[in-house]
Amino acid sequence: MAIPVEGETIQIHSYKHNGRIHRVWQETMVLKGTKNIIIGANERTLVTESDGRTWLTREPSICYFHAEHWFNIICMLREDGVYYYCNLSSPFVFDNNAIKYIDYDLDIKVFPDMSYTLLDEDEYEQHRQEMSYPDVIDKILKRNVDKLISWIQQKRGPFAPDFIDAWTNRYKFQLDMQADD
Repeated sequence: MAIPVEGETIQIHSYKHNGRIHRVWQETMVLKGTKNIIIGANERTLVTESDGRTWLTREPSICYFHAEHWFNIICMLREDGVYYYCNLSSPFVFDNNAIKYIDYDLDIKVFPDMSYTLLDEDEYEQHRQEMSYPDVIDKILKRNVDKLISWIQQKRGPFAPDFIDAWTNRYKFQLDMQADD
């Protein structure tokens, strides 16, 4: 598997279990790229939905993808604090200049005070039936919901207090470097 280079712009492709494209983020700057972790950042990037509708993200975001965890985490930097949107998903692959993963519907929204809500359980059950998610996937996803909640409560990974500052500073540094070119 190729590894993205720090400072380069890549796309993010979200698929559904049936192989259909779900959503594409046009531009995300790589802040860290290894075979297991990609951390990226974007702001006001164009997002294209599967039905062709488009929209722009509203705020700067730090994106965390891991090749061994069944989730990814989007840290949205808003005026009143950091909001986290956690997608239960397959581990990512990096292919053709894009992060690719399967979105499994379940999400956890985390608020600046670290309270959280599990979202889209009805959508997950509907898609689990329609797309015949195997029982092993169901078990993996439910274990990863528990793992994510543990990370939130322990302030691990992207929920650690210094994570956002470190990667926001790195993003600003990369933007300044590109402006100087």
